Amino acid sequence: MSDSEEKTLNTQHNQDLEVAVAPKKGPLSFFTGALTSVLLALIFFQLSQRIVIYFTLHSPSYSSPIAQSVASGFKTLVIGISFLATFTFGFIGLGLLVVFIRSILDGNLHSSG
Repeated sequence: MSDSEEKTLNTQHNQDLEVAVAPKKGPLSFFTGALTSVLLALIFFQLSQRIVIYFTLHSPSYSSPIAQSVASGFKTLVIGISFLATFTFGFIGLGLLVVFIRSILDGNLHSSG
């Protein structure tokens, strides 16, 4: 094996080791992620409620049945996406909170042993 091939293999091996030794996420990272996600879920929930109220108070009235159908579909799409964002951020926040609690409990088990 030549020197250049050996240097290439060593460089590639060092890069593989750097990727493998990525820093672990700690409980603080999980907690801040959960807090951020729950905060975004609350914001989107407020926004979703306001969207529903707006569309309830400002119902479109078009003479064309096609325009009425398009407006109804658009309204359904906007309301659905806003509540989907609420659910998604809430579920992610709940999952990160569970991971945070689990990481705290695992840390206590490892430190007492």
